Formats: sequence, C-alpha cells, structure tokens
Amino acid sequence: MEVASADAQAQAREQLDAHVRDMMEWHFNQETGTPFWLDFASKLDFDPRSDIAGYEDLRKFPPFEDEWLRGGPVRRWVPKAMADDPIYVFETGGTTGIPKSRVALNDFRTDYELFSASLPDEHFPPGSNWLMLGPSGPRRLRLAVEHLCQYRGGICFCVDLDPRWVIKLIKKGWMEHLEAYKDHVTDQALSVLSAGHDIQAMFATPKLLESLCMALEDRGQTLADTGIRGIFSGGTEFTPQWTRFAVEELLDGVYMTPTYGNTLMGLAASRPVTAEEGYTIAYYAPQPRAVLEVVDPDDPDQVVDYGATGRVRLTTLTREFFVPGFLERDEGEREQPYVDYPWDGVSGVRPFARLASATTVGVY
Repeated sequence: MEVASADAQAQAREQLDAHVRDMMEWHFNQETGTPFWLDFASKLDFDPRSDIAGYEDLRKFPPFEDEWLRGGPVRRWVPKAMADDPIYVFETGGTTGIPKSRVALNDFRTDYELFSASLPDEHFPPGSNWLMLGPSGPRRLRLAVEHLCQYRGGICFCVDLDPRWVIKLIKKGWMEHLEAYKDHVTDQALSVLSAGHDIQAMFATPKLLESLCMALEDRGQTLADTGIRGIFSGGTEFTPQWTRFAVEELLDGVYMTPTYGNTLMGLAASRPVTAEEGYTIAYYAPQPRAVLEVVDPDDPDQVVDYGATGRVRLTTLTREFFVPGFLERDEGEREQPYVDYPWDGVSGVRPFARLASATTVGVY
C-alpha cells in the first residue's frame, strides 16, 4: 500500500478543520441552524460557533445517542435554511426497534457523485445501464444507486427487497421461507438480466451477489456471460476469504469494488483490493463530509494504534446533517492514510463483538 505523504495528510487535516468551523457556523446559527442543535446548544457550557476551532474540538460534545434519531418530529433535523426545500427521509434497517431516521435533500446525490469519480470507466462504462440488487423501501441505497447510474448516463433497473421481512424470518427460524425469499429476489435479478436491457454494471450485497452467481451457474452461465462488467458491493462485512472466493470462483473476471456505508455516513470507498495484500479491504470515509475513526471501546475519545482493533466511530459533517462522534455497531482495524485518501481508514469491518449476538445481518 502506498501511504499518503505527511504533507498530504496535513493538508487534509487543515481542510477538515476549516470544514468543521463552517459546519458549526451553519448548524448553530439562529438564521440557518438545525432546530435540534440550536436547542441542544442552549444546554451546553460552550458555544460551538466560537469554541470549536477544528475537528479535535468536537470531542467537547457529549456522546451522540442514537435514540435521538428514533421517532419524531423529524423536522427538528431540517436546518432552517432548508425548511422550504423538498425533504427526503431515510431510515436505518429497523433491526433494533423504531428505525433511526435521517432527513436528506441532496447528500445522497453528492455522496454518490463523489464515489462515481473512483469507478474505472472500463468496468463501469459511461452510459451503460445498471441493476440495483439490494434493499428498497425507506432506505437511501435504492435512490442513491439509481442516481449514480443516471449521473453516469444510464438507466437503473431495481428489484424489490424488504430486509425487515428477512430479519423476521431469521428470528423465527423459518429458514425454508428465508431461502424461498432469497430465491425470489434472485429470480427478479435473473429476469432483468435476461430481458435484453444491455445492463453492464450493478450494485449487489455480497450474499445476493453469491446467490445470483450460483443461480447463473445452474443455468450454465457466469456473471460475465450476462454482460456485467463492473460491480460495486456493500451491505455486509467483507472478509478476505469471501473476497478471494468471489474473485477466484464467482465473478469470472468481472471487476468488483467493495464499499462501506450507511444512512448516516454516506459511502466509504475502498483502496484497491489485491492478492498481494491478502485481499485486505480498507475503507476510507468521504472526508471532510464524514470522518471514520477506530477507537477504544472503553474510551471512545482514544484512537487505537495503526493495525489495532477498535470500535468504529462516525462523525457526519454536511449542511444537511451533523452527527458528532456516533459509535457504530461495527468494529475493525485502523488503517494508515492511503495516497488517494490521505486520512485514516478502517479494515476488517464486522459487527462489534460486544453487540454481535444481538445483530441480525439477513440478506446483507
């Protein structure tokens, strides 16, 4: 791996600190600010607009509680300057009670336009059509992938998938029904791919990608035979073992790039995955719009050493949405800044061990 230079890292930190100051002025200004944060600031012993000079100062905020995002009124999260604009609301998986909600206007478009720049045109040809093989409903992923396709000049075909139903099947132990539902989703994808729509790129979760490839194998085909040239995937933890299996056994030469994202953060791209690095998958947040840290689970303000394991901590910093120091339900290893992403990354992302027994992954 080519580590980013010290100058590049310093420049990225300066850009992040400046962005933090802009976001404090925006979200805590009575004219433009977010109602939730304006009310929250009245109870703080510091003024975010004057006392937050950079990213490290965000540690002055108390830990962000995910319960604040459960339930309404959702308009308390809409900045005053955007109150009259069309608003989307996206939800998290809903695996732990009332789903967390996040408002959005254009963040999902911006995130995926930035990600588009990382996709090689030879594998994701401009103008080509896409297949979206992932969760639909109140999640941002469907609209985001559709926008990515349109932004690159194509038309997106989508399947219908309800992961909440999958989670219920797993919890009830109805594995026969679970397999039937997975087959139902896979059949939708097979129908679209066989309909002559000239689809050359796709999004798929790892489990659904594997199911699709196995179904094609039963038909005597590979994914490459359908015309697919590039895949970006995400939604479950990738492992080096699964990635090696996919590259060597499933994809028949089709290019794949993994991603790590969620409703709160946006989309973290990966550095190139190579056999020389043991198929290690390292993700880098779209700084300065979002920051990922790998922290000590017992002291979330303490970042672990490079290569050490810790819990993933997220800070989101856009005009639409501000979340400081949110502890994700994931853990991983801290990675050094990469030449294309001169800030810390995270590899080996998986459910946080202390919570894993309560996490249902489902089709993701």
